[in-house]
Amino acid sequence: MIALQTELFPTLGSELQHLFVVFLRVSALVSVMPVMGERWVPLRVKFGAALAFALVIAPALEQKGAFSTLQQFIALTGTEILIGLILGLGLRFFVLALQTAGAIAAQVTSLSQILGGAAAEPAPAISHLLVLAGLALATLLGLHVQAAQFLVHSYILFPTGALPAASELAEWGVAQVLRCFSLAFALAAPFVIASLLYNLALGVINRAMPQLMVAFVGAPAITFGGLFLLFAATPLILAVWHGALVDFFLNPVATSP
Repeated sequence: MIALQTELFPTLGSELQHLFVVFLRVSALVSVMPVMGERWVPLRVKFGAALAFALVIAPALEQKGAFSTLQQFIALTGTEILIGLILGLGLRFFVLALQTAGAIAAQVTSLSQILGGAAAEPAPAISHLLVLAGLALATLLGLHVQAAQFLVHSYILFPTGALPAASELAEWGVAQVLRCFSLAFALAAPFVIASLLYNLALGVINRAMPQLMVAFVGAPAITFGGLFLLFAATPLILAVWHGALVDFFLNPVATSP
């Protein structure tokens, strides 16, 4: 093993070592980030995207990822993969926000069972619609360019081989979870308000005419209203969501939602 270290690592050029270290962080981020990290994306496509990102990003960075021993190689590998996963999970929370917003909207408008199990992950149809629309919008607006800039900027926030402190990482993680659910509820707010008004109106009608089966009359109304509200509010929902995603790209270490 010692002979392997003394022969293998010195033969690797500094440029190749630098590219490999960059690839570690990039591949970890690509494996969980929106669009490229989805479960339906083939592994070979993810690998190709990570390699392309590494080839683009490596020349823009100062070469600091050299290693000469096995211990340095293991430490550097673990640190870079962990940083990449942390940053990728920060982006993944935005997909979770869309899924949660769709679930809230479907629940309050009685649409949670329509096509609920039609996809690989059981979720209401509104969730799948919002997620696919959000991913398509982010891709059309230059997600790959923003991700490349984000990765270059990450080396200023987290230099190569520098592991963030556990306390700061825990505080950041809690803030991202808070941001995720706050954003999800904000996106689903039109559906929640419409459902509240609908139920108040239904209660008033039921008190005025107890003999009328208001549930049979109101069920089609809330279904149609939920679909119409989805049609009308989706552009605004996606615009707000993409704005929050861009803000995260610009300042990923923010701890306030």
